[in-house]
Amino acid sequence: MTANHLLEIKQHGQSIWMDNLTRDLIQSGELQRLVEQSGIAGITSNPAIFQKAIHGNAIYDRSIEAGIRDHLSIQQIYESLVFEDIRNACDILMPVYQQTQGLDGYVSIEVPPTIAHDTEATIAEAKRYYTQIDRPNVMIKIPGTDAGLPAVEAVIAAGINVNVTLLFSVESYLGSAHAYLRGLEARVEQGEPIDKIASVASFFLSRIDSNIDARIDQKLIGMDDANLRERLLSIKGKVAIANAKIAYQEYKKIATSDRWQALAAKGAKVQRLLWASTSTKNPDYRDVMYVDELIGAETVNTLPPNTVEACADHCNVDDRLESHVSEAYHLIASLGDADINISLAEVMDELLTDGIEKFVQPFESLMQSLQDKVDQLSLAASH
Repeated sequence: MTANHLLEIKQHGQSIWMDNLTRDLIQSGELQRLVEQSGIAGITSNPAIFQKAIHGNAIYDRSIEAGIRDHLSIQQIYESLVFEDIRNACDILMPVYQQTQGLDGYVSIEVPPTIAHDTEATIAEAKRYYTQIDRPNVMIKIPGTDAGLPAVEAVIAAGINVNVTLLFSVESYLGSAHAYLRGLEARVEQGEPIDKIASVASFFLSRIDSNIDARIDQKLIGMDDANLRERLLSIKGKVAIANAKIAYQEYKKIATSDRWQALAAKGAKVQRLLWASTSTKNPDYRDVMYVDELIGAETVNTLPPNTVEACADHCNVDDRLESHVSEAYHLIASLGDADINISLAEVMDELLTDGIEKFVQPFESLMQSLQDKVDQLSLAASH
């Protein structure tokens, strides 16, 4: 038996979750196997994942036909399919939830991305999803937008687990952390318990490097200055990890603050940083780069299936999250130098806008493909 490096990572205080959920994965027993043998301790889903899972897959047909017979709307059929998958995944992960006393064992589901800029709608949907799915280990995903963060606070205050998603900048991570703190404090003021609430802050990685690398490639076109060329090339593929290391330093400041200690004394769980978007987009980069470089205590890394396999096979496991931290600060600061001149704030704004779009488009196309499937099955039933 070769070593499964995923299990080694666990010894360093990091949990590995998987970024993929399909009915096939549940019904084939594969999810159960990954949980029991590979140390997968949670699972996340998003509209893009469900769109791929449901589109052109006959495994959902019988449930869709039941929805047609019950005269459900497309939205209701979508929810009936997805909620069933989420509940079943929650049940498979329940032993992990119980063994870790609510640290792990979560299944994340996103509120409709079309309401990312509507605070009240986000709060209402998060509460409805939590009630209807009816599992203590479901985690509701809310984007860390300006409208999303007040929703995070309100949903935490209501006693619901939250995965704050689409965080790119250190500032947006801090916004998420403070929303979590305010939500817990509001709950304490109401005299409600806070020891059963969990939250993660999903901090995105590869998309940052893809954006910055593309900007660097543009600058390199026709460049004669060999020194500057070398300097720009040395930045490629490095910014996302440096940014994450700085976010972790901010996490540590919060975790040691008096404000946090007062909540911890009442049983509160830390909001862990979760590394997201961890499959490398550039084939020149090591396929487990965003795993190896960010192993550290009290964190989560969420991996798509191909990265799960790659990491089990050849991750190089060691504590690196707090290595080369001063270099990380230096690298991020250097982006503002006159000769490099890359605005990190502009990159982060672009990525957030693009990130919401990357969830809205598959959601809308999922609704359309569900409509097509309903039409097709209804037609077949009428003949």
